Amino acid sequence: MTFTWHTKHHSELAPHELYALLELRSRVFVVEQNCPYQDVDGQDLLADTHHLLAWQDERLVAYLRLLDPSTQDGDVVIGRVVIAPEARGSGLGHQLMERAVAACLERWPGLPIYLSAQAHLQGYYGRYGFIAVTEPYLEDDIPHIGMRRQPQ
Repeated sequence: MTFTWHTKHHSELAPHELYALLELRSRVFVVEQNCPYQDVDGQDLLADTHHLLAWQDERLVAYLRLLDPSTQDGDVVIGRVVIAPEARGSGLGHQLMERAVAACLERWPGLPIYLSAQAHLQGYYGRYGFIAVTEPYLEDDIPHIGMRRQPQ
């Protein structure tokens, strides 16, 4: 599979890109995971937020956002990590995380990176240097754990 990758500041997103990322997040987080919550939380277009997108042909197949540390108590925050159902099992998630960590290190060198992981994915994120920094907690009725990657 061949993917086209883009990391864009929120001000660079074209309307069709914003629509595609909101559609993918809603399809997976709200519909597939049967978790009604307010996905549009006011952070997508805030400060220096960036969006990492992977396209296959004209379809968005992977996405995450990088929240500006100035709005997140000094941590860069990776959030809304999602792979389209049809692209799972292809190794795309690993590429997404590798690119996310690289983008964080490039844009915000020397800062810790934080993410709120579904608890069953703790080992997965551990491969990228994240360690648990909270006890497990429920977020939208799904067990999560806070994880941080310290600056190198």
